[in-house]
Amino acid sequence: MSKSILIADAGSTKTEWSLLRNGKVKSIETAGISPYFLGEAQIAELLRNELIPSLKKAEIDKVYFYGTGCLNPANNKLVRNAIKKTFPGATVNVTNDVEGAAIGLCGNNKGIACILGTGSSSCFYDGKKIKKNNPGLGYALGDEGSGAYLGKKVLQYYMYNTFDEDLRARFDAAYVTNATEILENVYKKPLPNRYLASFARFLADNRGHYMIENIIEDGLNDFFFTHLGKYNEAWKYPINFVGGIAFGFKDVIKDLCATYNFELGRILQKPMKGLIEYHKEA
Repeated sequence: MSKSILIADAGSTKTEWSLLRNGKVKSIETAGISPYFLGEAQIAELLRNELIPSLKKAEIDKVYFYGTGCLNPANNKLVRNAIKKTFPGATVNVTNDVEGAAIGLCGNNKGIACILGTGSSSCFYDGKKIKKNNPGLGYALGDEGSGAYLGKKVLQYYMYNTFDEDLRARFDAAYVTNATEILENVYKKPLPNRYLASFARFLADNRGHYMIENIIEDGLNDFFFTHLGKYNEAWKYPINFVGGIAFGFKDVIKDLCATYNFELGRILQKPMKGLIEYHKEA
């Protein structure tokens, strides 16, 4: 039986897996894996139920897992243990999603790598490893420019009655909800970051309205100002982006890079293509 390499790009909302076997690549998607929201047993159960059936009994030799929250040593160990239980014969490498983004975006080149998805993060990558990484504070205190951050702004505009009559009607048509249900989901139910991020879709669906454009530009500018402005290297090397928010609002990203005099590098929806190339060559 031929051995295989399994690569994971894990966010809070979803996890993209690539199985490298016999020169071919198979893509698999499962629910998000975040050690901040899922315990070791829950992650192992998710892998058994959502991943294993798609592997068709492939013998896994190596697992490279790039995941949100995995810079934290305790979280890293938790995820690694869950994967080892699922693939006891494999060599398991677990690191954070920022390094995965850096490799996927920059390869062996120097640059700033940014994640703008459900959450947000950034780093300076020297072509071999991460040299600087601004700490993320998560959806409650930080995650500027992320889906959760932008979605929270949408809900604020709605619940504070800041939206004009037209936008409020559009919101009511798109989401059958109310203030009580919104607060219940944010403060009492699990995975509030995913819930908040789901409202970023309202921004994408209503481009052109001045309030929508203001929310997008202000939210992404908060990321530029709070994070990218802290890197001296930001004015020396390309700024690269990955994630659904970055890809969906790339026109705003491009304008902000021009405003800050940054050199814009790549904007990708996912880093997996670069990760596959990197590990094929390794």
